[in-house]
Amino acid sequence: MPTLSDLVVRHTALDEADLDWLHSLVSDWQLLADLSFADLILWTPLLEERGWIAIAQMRPTTGPTVYHDDIVGSVVGRGERHLIDTAWNERRICREGDPDWSTGVPVREETIPVRRTLPDGSGRFIGVIQRSTNLSSARTPSRLELTYLQSASDLAQMVAEGRFPFSGEEPILVRSPRVGDGLLRLDRAGRVTYASPNALSAYRRLGLHADLVGAELGRVTAQLCYSDEPINEDLMIVASGRAAKETEVESGGTIVQLRAIPLIVGGGRIGALVLIRDVTELRRRERELMTKDATIREIHHRVKNNLQTVAALLRLQARRLRVPEGREALEEAVRRVGSIAIVHETLSHAPEEFVDFDDIADRVIAMAGEVSAPEAAVTPRRVGAFGILPSLIATPLAMALTELLQNALQHGRPKRLQVVVKAEPERLNILVWDDGLGLPEDFDLENSTSLGLQIVRTLVVGELSGKLALAPREGGGTEASLSIPLPTAPPDTPPRRTP
Repeated sequence: MPTLSDLVVRHTALDEADLDWLHSLVSDWQLLADLSFADLILWTPLLEERGWIAIAQMRPTTGPTVYHDDIVGSVVGRGERHLIDTAWNERRICREGDPDWSTGVPVREETIPVRRTLPDGSGRFIGVIQRSTNLSSARTPSRLELTYLQSASDLAQMVAEGRFPFSGEEPILVRSPRVGDGLLRLDRAGRVTYASPNALSAYRRLGLHADLVGAELGRVTAQLCYSDEPINEDLMIVASGRAAKETEVESGGTIVQLRAIPLIVGGGRIGALVLIRDVTELRRRERELMTKDATIREIHHRVKNNLQTVAALLRLQARRLRVPEGREALEEAVRRVGSIAIVHETLSHAPEEFVDFDDIADRVIAMAGEVSAPEAAVTPRRVGAFGILPSLIATPLAMALTELLQNALQHGRPKRLQVVVKAEPERLNILVWDDGLGLPEDFDLENSTSLGLQIVRTLVVGELSGKLALAPREGGGTEASLSIPLPTAPPDTPPRRTP
C-alpha cells in the first residue's frame, strides 16, 4: 500500500512543508477520532484540483467504525462529495443535516478544512478531513460522551484555524496517553471542569482524597508530588494546560503520565485537555529490564576477565614447555580463547545481545597478524562490512575467522591475506583468500586431520548451519568461502548495517 508521502508526491501539488504538516496531523489525529467517536479520512486536492484523493484514514477506538475497508488511495471527482467541496471552497466546517443511510447504517457526515499556519501568521488550506460517525448505537449521551464531543468540536475548529497540530512541536509519541486512559477538561484558569473515572482513579492512586472537579490541577498535582520541596514550574505549566507538553509525576510509588493539549479557539485559549495514563507498571518493568541488562553486561564482563585469565595461564604454561609442538598447541589455544574473550568484551558494552561485528573482526584480524613471521610482515585486511550480528552468531564466527586466518598465515606463508564480506538481508557471505602456497593436491576437507579446519567445520556447519568450502585460488593461494544464514530479526532488533 502506498504511503502518505508517496500519494502526496505523486498526485498532489503540495510542497514539503505541507507534507510535514500533514504528517504531524496524522501522527496525532487518533485523539480527534476517539473524542468524536468517528472515522476520519484525510482528503487532499489532486493536481489541477480535478478531484480528491484519500491519503490517510483513522478509525475510533471509542465507538463502532463506518468503514471496514481501507479508503486510502481512493479518488473522487469534483462534485461527488459536496461536503468536501463546500468545506474547501468556503473554508469552514460543514455538517450534513440528516444521516446518510446509503450503506444501510445511519452515518452523520462532517468535513473539516485543514489549514497550515505559515511563518508570517497567515494560512494555507491543504486538505479536508471527512468525519463519519456511525449512529447505529446512538443513545442518550452521558456526561463523559458530551465532554468528549465538545472537546472534539474544539479540536476540529483548531484544525480549521491552523492551530492543531501545534506548530513547532515534535510529533507526540505513540506511547503517549490516549483518550480512554483518562481525560480531564480544564477551564481557562486551569480548574478541572470534568474528570473521567480513569483520570480520577489515577489521582486517587497519587494520594488525592478531595474532589478533583473545581480544583486547580497544577497546584493540586504539585502538592501531591512536591509537598516538602519547591514547586516544579514545568509540572505547573503542563498540569495547568498552558503548553502542549508531556510530563510524569510520581507520588507514593505511583507514576502518572500527563499530556496537555491547550484548546485555542478564535484566537484565545478557552481551556485545555489533559490526558492521563497510569504508567506505574510500565516504568517498573522498564527498570527491571534496565537492571537485567546491566546484570547481563556485568556477566559478559566477568566472563571476558575469566577468559583472559585462562589465556594468561595457558601462555605462562607455554613458556615453560620445552617441546615446540606442545608450546605451539598452547599458543593456538591462547588465540582461540582470546577470540571468544573479544566477543564477550564487546557484549559487556552493548545494551542488547547484538554486537557490531566489524570491530570484533578487525581485532581478530589484528590478533591473527601477530602470528605471521616478522620477515613476512603480512597485514590481513578486511573488505566489506559484517554489520550488527546477534551474539549467538558472533561467538562461533569469531572463532572460525580466527582459525582460518591463523591457518593461512602459518601454513600458506602468503604475502597478501584478505577477508572479503558481502552482507545480504538473510545471509552472510565471507571469503578468506591468500596468495600463499595453496592446498595439497590430495586435500579433502571432509577427511582433513587439521584441528583448526575441524573446528571451523564444526562451527560453521554444525553451530551456524552454514556452508564451508576450501579451494585453490586462481593465480595461486587458497580461498575459503563461508555462507551463513542470518535469523529473521524481531521488530526491536537494531537495524543491520550493510556496506
